[in-house]
Amino acid sequence: MRKPEVPKLSARQLIGANFSFQHYPFEKVAEIIRGFGFAEIELWGIAPHLDLFHADAARIARVRGILADNSLSTWGFTPEQVIYPINIASGDRQFRQDSIDRFRHAAEICAELGGRYLFLTTGRGFESAPRERAWEDAAEALRQIAGHAAACGIRCLLEPLQRVETNIVTNAAELSRMLSDVGSPVIDVVLDTVGMATAGDTVADYLRLFGERLAHVQLVDGTPADHLAWGDGNLPLGSYLQQLADAGYRGKLTFEPFGNGSYALDPVTTWSRCLEGIAPYLQQAGEVA
Repeated sequence: MRKPEVPKLSARQLIGANFSFQHYPFEKVAEIIRGFGFAEIELWGIAPHLDLFHADAARIARVRGILADNSLSTWGFTPEQVIYPINIASGDRQFRQDSIDRFRHAAEICAELGGRYLFLTTGRGFESAPRERAWEDAAEALRQIAGHAAACGIRCLLEPLQRVETNIVTNAAELSRMLSDVGSPVIDVVLDTVGMATAGDTVADYLRLFGERLAHVQLVDGTPADHLAWGDGNLPLGSYLQQLADAGYRGKLTFEPFGNGSYALDPVTTWSRCLEGIAPYLQQAGEVA
């Protein structure tokens, strides 16, 4: 008797990204991503590709043209917002407002690129100030940005960060509370496997708390911290993927390898290793489920 087939995620759910390609010109990055067989991209808003400090009309048009020339569509736009001087929850009022304004512009950029999602995090408050003040500042900022995104015809994604990166939303339960406080119908959820593991959360937690609002997965290895290429850490990435497949997850996946910076010296090899690692867990076109 034939054994029942194990569910798999579709290869079409895996999309490209320019993570670790920041030292390559964008024309070359797009060619490489197309060469990997991708049709969609999570566009990391990093200099010199398309950061929020230099994204004028000419640069946006240039990036849009490069993507079109390589038959790539933008799934989401992910402006760098952790290490850059952008912080939508800053205790410095001028700094915070400037950050909100830049993210309003980011929503417009995302729409111009034909993207579906603008990627957000909560920022962070002063460590010397009450956490609840930063929480309220983040919620109000997210409310404003999401409202502008909706007016631009796009949705948003929100991801928890590790404690070293934020003092606001660091786990799935806090993310659920923040979504409730913001009250926006256009914000969906990101599961970052390293962020999930360091917080002590599970795939089941994300599925239970967010259901179909779980729209994007950044698949990275870790120990459990760090953002490593497949196999360089000890996280059970295959198990995570199987749990998502068993639950009928229909969102997107991509890789976000950073490590100690060395992946950016040879991102093609890094991404090739990740693609080799994930291949057994994906149903390819024409493969019978």
